[in-house]
Amino acid sequence: MGTVLLSELRREPSPFSQTLLHADSPVKVWQEPLVIPTYLVGAPEPNPTFYGGRAYQGAKGLVYPYPFFDRLTNVRQDKTYQAVYLENKYLKLCVLPEIGGRIFSALDKTDNYDFFYRQHVIKPALIGMLGAWISGGVEWNIPHHHRATTFMTVDHTLIENPDGSATIWVGELELRHRMRWLVGLTLYPDNSLIEVTMKIFNRTPYAHSILCWANTAVHANPDYQVIFPPSTEYATFHGKNQFSHWPVSTEYYNRVDYTRGVDVSWWKNHPAPTSFFAWNAKEDFFAGYDHGKKAGVVFVADHNLVPGKKLWTWGTGSEGKIWEKILTETDGPYAELMIGAFSDNQPDYSWIQPYEVKTVKQYWFPIRELGGVKNANTEAACNLEVKENSACFGFNVTSEYNDAKAVLKAGDKIIHEEKIDVSPEKPFWEEIELPSSLKQKDLFISLFNAENREIISYKPQKIEKTKMPEPVKPPPAPSEIKTVEELYLTGLRLEQFYNPAIESYPYYEEAVHRDPDNYQVNTALSRLYLKRSMFREAEEKLQKAIQRATKNYTRPKDGEAYYYLGVSFRSQGKDDEAAATFSKATWSEAWHSASCYQLAELASKKGGFSEAFEYLDRSLSSNVFNLKAINLEASLLRKLNRFSEAIELASMVLLSDLLDFWAEKRC
Repeated sequence: MGTVLLSELRREPSPFSQTLLHADSPVKVWQEPLVIPTYLVGAPEPNPTFYGGRAYQGAKGLVYPYPFFDRLTNVRQDKTYQAVYLENKYLKLCVLPEIGGRIFSALDKTDNYDFFYRQHVIKPALIGMLGAWISGGVEWNIPHHHRATTFMTVDHTLIENPDGSATIWVGELELRHRMRWLVGLTLYPDNSLIEVTMKIFNRTPYAHSILCWANTAVHANPDYQVIFPPSTEYATFHGKNQFSHWPVSTEYYNRVDYTRGVDVSWWKNHPAPTSFFAWNAKEDFFAGYDHGKKAGVVFVADHNLVPGKKLWTWGTGSEGKIWEKILTETDGPYAELMIGAFSDNQPDYSWIQPYEVKTVKQYWFPIRELGGVKNANTEAACNLEVKENSACFGFNVTSEYNDAKAVLKAGDKIIHEEKIDVSPEKPFWEEIELPSSLKQKDLFISLFNAENREIISYKPQKIEKTKMPEPVKPPPAPSEIKTVEELYLTGLRLEQFYNPAIESYPYYEEAVHRDPDNYQVNTALSRLYLKRSMFREAEEKLQKAIQRATKNYTRPKDGEAYYYLGVSFRSQGKDDEAAATFSKATWSEAWHSASCYQLAELASKKGGFSEAFEYLDRSLSSNVFNLKAINLEASLLRKLNRFSEAIELASMVLLSDLLDFWAEKRC
């Protein structure tokens, strides 16, 4: 997304504006009513629903402090939603902020193809973390799979950017962890890419574990194929508890017998509900393609940041047909092609530090008349298929290229070279006769622009025959684990993945039973105690951890225990002790920014604004994305009647988080 000018931010519409933004722009963004037949959901459970051991998507099914929407009805009526639209020459997106901010539809205007599953009815089922959930479109799974508010209203705003692009931003404050998430959908002029920006803001003083996945649904039928990158040799199930060869499975996988050799990349070959996650794919793309409609969708992102690639289906059997009837009226079956950042599986989670902001971008675009995908980037997708005596190859591009050059080579020898004009509405596909001596592994295809810059290429690679990975197994009982370190790491994994069947506490407690002053375990336990408001118990554990780490007057390498001890003191009203302890934690770079921010709040509380400014500058020196620090600095400037500077700082926050209402009120 292009840089947003401060002046542009100040005249942006409110999140609930229905004003059309610059109708003559090449990219249009607007909001208008949309009437959709809807099966109504009953009133939520009036009593708080606390955790009672419920498993949900392989993790703890936590509900409180949200209500539980478990009362569905058969009452069907037309309901008017305030839909938000984003459109350019090639694409038209519809987003429903009232239903979790999901993409409701995505149309490829070049062939009138809905490259995501387009529902024509809102028909909830009890699938979501809080009950009611609908299929179709794209759902944002942050910080959990089928997140809590996927059927609730989220905040949103619409932006026209100085470079001619436009963005829909959706997001919210997640109440259970007090973290924020934000998703931006951007279209550019004359380009078929959707730029998806995902941000997670940890506003809390605690480290948390998070998921960050996009759940994209597609219309499934016997012609639909899910395309993992060519390097994918294996796929795995949830929690990595079993593995299968990909694309041809020869395993008994998730209670289904594929041992005869089944190409599991095709939707039609799955009789029952199942999931396949790509294992260790090295390429930056993932795709789905309907061979009957000759159209599909491609997802592109840095696989080092966005490694997750998943196929999920209800299957073609009786259970799938039942769920099709439950979730829709006439729109048929669907499959989910899910894309995960910061993890490659579910319920795998990764950590986010106090006041950390995680940001990742990915790009999606429709494809047509390509027969599949062998490689893709943000500019193009390509395919190469070899028959007995011919090679078929083609390219789709995301913007227009005139006088481009398509090349098919075998080694250094050019088999075919052709000057072409290509665009999102004009794909290229060619079939070339081959000498009988040539094999697919000998071929190489590439597309060059008019300046002879390579846009995309593909050469078949030999897949290494590696040994199938070992499945993850449940941990043994704490007493059966040999070392304190293994007990600590086992407890940490259980905590990180929100394991619904096994608690982390017994492993931590067994570890401190064997080694009462262990630094890592006491620190981990104290973090859990603090989240439960057990401040004195946390203080006791942290004092033991620090005593071990500082033996013989040693300054510890790691400042985590000092940081959380400061949180414990502050939570008990011991501000002087907290300030002294946070100061020690600042010596550790990993805890420097969070500790300096805590010191700034303590100084502000005493009216020491100059001291607070100094701490805020230090906090931002090691974490420029600490938006709470910038917001606090703006608040202090207002206290000092320095209003223009406060507005400038608050505007800086809005450059990163357009739905930060604390900053918005200061502009």
